[in-house]
Amino acid sequence: MSTVGWKRAGISAVALAAVVGLAGCQDDGGKDGQTGKKAAGDAAPKTQDRAGAARMLKATYRKTVEAKSAKVKMTMSMPGAMQGGEIEMSGVLGWEPTVLDMTMKPTGALKSKGGDKGPSEIRMIMRDNVMYMDLGPKMAAEMDGKRWMKLDLKEAAKSGGEDVAKQLTGGMDNANQDPSRQIGMLLESPNLKHVGPEDVGGVATQHYKGTLSVAEMLKTNKDADRQLTGKERDELLANMNKAGIKGYDTDVWVDDKGYPAKMVVGMDSAKGKVNIAMTYSDYGTKATVEVPPAKDTLDFMKKLKDEMGKGAKGGTEGL
Repeated sequence: MSTVGWKRAGISAVALAAVVGLAGCQDDGGKDGQTGKKAAGDAAPKTQDRAGAARMLKATYRKTVEAKSAKVKMTMSMPGAMQGGEIEMSGVLGWEPTVLDMTMKPTGALKSKGGDKGPSEIRMIMRDNVMYMDLGPKMAAEMDGKRWMKLDLKEAAKSGGEDVAKQLTGGMDNANQDPSRQIGMLLESPNLKHVGPEDVGGVATQHYKGTLSVAEMLKTNKDADRQLTGKERDELLANMNKAGIKGYDTDVWVDDKGYPAKMVVGMDSAKGKVNIAMTYSDYGTKATVEVPPAKDTLDFMKKLKDEMGKGAKGGTEGL
């Protein structure tokens, strides 16, 4: 595959990686029940003050931590990197440790730009902060006969590659897939509020929301503090500022069992609004992941560096 081809694949791979880490923004209007209806037959409780909202979310946080896994459905749109398309994902997600096994389906403009070679579905597996993407037999022809692409998220974040890669993977260590940690960060929001009762897909829930700046998010995410050096943290903030990212909005809908039924977390960027909506079910479901054998995988970061090295030696050959 040419250097240009690998760069293009790189943007796609990083975008896919972002799906399971980067938090997106609120849905527009009432999409996916954001504005929602009040639960049928529910006598609407009084709106809780911040202290009451915090007490309820702390209980939700503890239950979610203990669950360790759930089934999840995601919808994500990312202007620029995804060229106007969306990604839909569904599967099993585990946290502490973080693992996932999901199927991704591109839709809209993103699907049409995939062409004949692009798979209609991509199975994604993640374990130990490494993503494996099954790109199918057609793409294997351009991947040394290997259908699985391997992407080490930490390696991608530290690669110092293209601006898109830096912006999308630069926050990988800070954003995470654990809904309990998202709730933990929401609890730190100075404007945490209880919106009220709403219906989410036929489930009676209570809706809570809040906002954190990027700096506040980094302070509340203890894992990020451990994983980022002072220089890396400054670079991340600079990249976020360059991308026009000011902060994160988080909405969570808690069901009558005390678990988050839905979460929408997000941000505005210079290129537009990034949206991720997640719905959860079957908390405590089995979440085990078997990664593909090394003989069937191609290391994306290594291949990209090799291709870029060849390009540097050969001038414009292959571009």
